[in-house]
Amino acid sequence: MQAITHHRLQAGSYKLPMADTKIINHAARILKLVQAGTPADQALRESLTQDRHYTAPAERRGISRAVFTYFRWLRWLAPKDSLQKQLEAALVLQERFNQNPASIKPEALAARAVPDWLKAEMDAPKEWLVQLQREPAPWIRVKQGLETKVTTALGSCIAAGQSAIRSPQSAFQYSGLTDLYRTKEFQAGEFEIQDLASQLVSHACAPQPGETWWDTCAGEGGKTMHLSDLMLGKGMLWASDRSVRRLAKLKDRAARAKVFNYRTVEWDGGTKLPTKTRFDGVLVDAPCSGVGTWQRNPHARWTTQPKDVHELAAVQANLLNHIAPSLKPGGRLVYSVCTLTRPETTAVVDAFTAAHPEFAPVSAQTLWPQDLNANGMFIASWRKR
Repeated sequence: MQAITHHRLQAGSYKLPMADTKIINHAARILKLVQAGTPADQALRESLTQDRHYTAPAERRGISRAVFTYFRWLRWLAPKDSLQKQLEAALVLQERFNQNPASIKPEALAARAVPDWLKAEMDAPKEWLVQLQREPAPWIRVKQGLETKVTTALGSCIAAGQSAIRSPQSAFQYSGLTDLYRTKEFQAGEFEIQDLASQLVSHACAPQPGETWWDTCAGEGGKTMHLSDLMLGKGMLWASDRSVRRLAKLKDRAARAKVFNYRTVEWDGGTKLPTKTRFDGVLVDAPCSGVGTWQRNPHARWTTQPKDVHELAAVQANLLNHIAPSLKPGGRLVYSVCTLTRPETTAVVDAFTAAHPEFAPVSAQTLWPQDLNANGMFIASWRKR
């Protein structure tokens, strides 16, 4: 495969938009950590936290952008070049693509934007490959009833989401440079930074005030808090995870967001359930290969392997089988994964439906990043007969 060199890219009208030596050198140091085995997001987080005292916010944004741009265009770069030259070449490619996506041929995207093994696990539409090379849009979720207050406070940087799929009233895109985590509105729990696809999962659950729900793989609680908001804080939510650390983070986030109608419990996903409660609804937002997040996390394109897809598909099937008895008659089961591969989506759903005639299928939908301008997501639901 012929690599496009830094010098060839510089020859045209596309000049490097951010030729800041400090940013490039810092990004190169982070890439060395990644090459040593640290995930890109972790390397960025740790490095930028340590250097916060002498790295300006604009520089931190530039460093993060340079690192992720590098992985987005990795297979266009010349491996023999220094990391600094490769970073500069990737940034020029990104700028050229941003100005004219058609400048990158569909055949090149199919050959270089994703790993070769993917074609055996899913279809890869041209529109999706183009979307993967775009820089991701940040999304926020505003608490019900506070939309006007929050959008007014954050100003013109907040707008109703641009999406081919109708966005919920509480979903907004952010285009500013302010650190949202430091705003008084975020600190007051008036909004969360949450991708649109993740928000749509909770809307698919459609929990009602007064119901009892279980978020089985709650992680740090993004969907738990959204479910609580949709329930108007009434009823009860169980939030489980195998990680005590993530559940502790959930409690911190819930306290800030003033979410109280929940309880946490550790659960490893096994046959021994954490409670004998029968639920009106259960959400299985299962661990997955994350292919749907490859626009936002391009490093994962080159670390995820086909064995991960198939091992996780078995985990997902087990989770659904294990929680099935926990639903009341008439209860709703929702399955979601931020991936697009067949083994983790339609295959899991078909197997569960065949094994559990007591569950009537309601819907199954693939949400593509090019339609959402957000992460990709698969959502399926059943109702217990």
